[in-house]
Amino acid sequence: MQAIQPTVTPLRPVKNSPRVAPRRSSSRQRSYPHQTLGAETGVKLAVNIVLSVCAASAFIQLWPHYRAVQEKLHEIQAEVNLTQGRVDRSRSEFNRYFDPSLAKTVMQEQSNQADPQQRPVILQEPEVLEAEESTPQP
Repeated sequence: MQAIQPTVTPLRPVKNSPRVAPRRSSSRQRSYPHQTLGAETGVKLAVNIVLSVCAASAFIQLWPHYRAVQEKLHEIQAEVNLTQGRVDRSRSEFNRYFDPSLAKTVMQEQSNQADPQQRPVILQEPEVLEAEESTPQP
């Protein structure tokens, strides 16, 4: 029988050719992180300043438009309030005209006719006797 034989790995590490890492000077390593941090902070600051200027410019340009829209809104709200008053008045008149209990009074107001079952009241000034007018009072 032919069985698969396990492969044996060598116990000694394979030697590669030695690589030499380039050395950096110690003064360069110390100043480089500070320069990077300073440059990054400067870029962030510059970008934020540019964004702030753009936002301020947009705000200044949009302010007159905003004021005009606010004035129009106030005018429209005033008109709505006036119209709402008229609608309320018309609604109350409508309810009064179509109220069955007030039908007779509304018809009398509209036609200027009196109800036949009502008696007319006529107010007259009191009559003054002429004799009293001619007598002088002492």
